[in-house]
Amino acid sequence: MSAYQIEVAIPDRSYTIEIAPGLLTSTRVLDVLESLSKKSRICIVTHPILMNPYVLPLIEGLKERGLDPFVHVVPSGEHRKTLATVARMYDAFIEAKLDRKGLVVVIGGGVLGDAGGFAAASYLRGIRFVQIPTTLLAHVDSSVGGKTGVDLPQGKNLIGSFHQPSSVLIDPKTLQTLPIRELRAGLAEVIKYGIIYDNPFFVKVDALLPRILKRDMDALSEIIARSCEIKAEVVRQDETEQGLRAILNFGHTIGHALEAITNYRRYKHGEAIAIGMVVESRIGECIGQTPPETTQALIQTLQRAKLPVAFPSDVSVEQVLEAGQRDKKTLGGLLHFVLPLRIGEVNVRSDVPTSAIEMALQTFA
Repeated sequence: MSAYQIEVAIPDRSYTIEIAPGLLTSTRVLDVLESLSKKSRICIVTHPILMNPYVLPLIEGLKERGLDPFVHVVPSGEHRKTLATVARMYDAFIEAKLDRKGLVVVIGGGVLGDAGGFAAASYLRGIRFVQIPTTLLAHVDSSVGGKTGVDLPQGKNLIGSFHQPSSVLIDPKTLQTLPIRELRAGLAEVIKYGIIYDNPFFVKVDALLPRILKRDMDALSEIIARSCEIKAEVVRQDETEQGLRAILNFGHTIGHALEAITNYRRYKHGEAIAIGMVVESRIGECIGQTPPETTQALIQTLQRAKLPVAFPSDVSVEQVLEAGQRDKKTLGGLLHFVLPLRIGEVNVRSDVPTSAIEMALQTFA
């Protein structure tokens, strides 16, 4: 089976993404954690469902090497991505006796990676952490690039910081038991990378969909690796989203608004982003930028992945605009949209008229 190593080259904070089926149950994970901890205290943050298959064997392996990790368990769900969850993590870090050389190891999905990373970023003004993502969405998006944070009722990721991990360890075999809805949701971000950056990759993902949905390890490893390569290249050029990195937000202006309006309970993140990408591509059509065939190709690929493309009819334009005003991507009261020029190239626009947003939402309601 295929294995990959990708360097995220950021001055003074570079790290390696390692991707290999079976990695999480190999001695390589123990080697990395032992090397990074340097015998300092470790706190593992994880989900209950991951304890038996992954966390307990990892604890035993670390104990055999003279380390005694503390474990903090967090229930899953986007609605738990809150400051209250982070506060409980702080309590766990204190109980684990983490000092400034301590190490946080996050084993779980994107919500946990974001919240756990933010807890590590803000505890003692910042300690090291390792990302061991276990969902496709976390593999290709949230574990890479150093964005950490939590939601507020008013909007998504309004509290956060940039804090790069010390290592990212990705085992595609964790996807073998991932619910199919979660796997499909992760594919939205994979498809996004093709639209914003790499036309041939978009075509390849579309062709590989049958194998991906059957959880073929080589196909999954390949799309995860290329997605991480694209994100690493963008982050290398623009770590704190002052320019280029904004292209990673394709679909997110509408998608984040939709998540907030529906209280983070109706849609998986990737499902909301799938809908957002379709609407934003249609917005590009409405202002004369995006070719209709680009939108149609996007819709067809999302539908083949069994992802939603229709905007909910019970959400109004006014609700979207109001939620958008609270989004962290809004500057000077102007909503910023990432809009396709063609498959493989996008730009960021802040001059989108409300009429174009309304027309796009009505088209796909």
